Amino acid sequence: VQLVESGGATVQPGGSLRLSCGASGFTFSNYAVNWYRQAPGKEREWIAVISSVGTTDYAGSVKGRFTISRDPAASMAYLQMGSLKPDDTAAYFCHIYMNRRNYWGQGTQVTVSS
Repeated sequence: VQLVESGGATVQPGGSLRLSCGASGFTFSNYAVNWYRQAPGKEREWIAVISSVGTTDYAGSVKGRFTISRDPAASMAYLQMGSLKPDDTAAYFCHIYMNRRNYWGQGTQVTVSS
């Protein structure tokens, strides 16, 4: 099982960014995918989930600004981020829970700064 995030960058406040999560080693379409983030000195925070059938949910801190999606044919998940704020600065991780185990990618850094 492997999850690989990409797309992190430094952006200005108010900007947009799309993160990608590539999956391999398992049947991607069968599992929900989560995005988490972790800012320096803070605990890892759940921010969004997309189920195997495409149902989505978001943390209040990102609802209305972020959109999670997936492409089962490509074994990819995405996090479209808009109206970015300095508080969104963090390492972003994709995650699945499978067979009673948590799987994480290595993370991708997003920095929101002018």
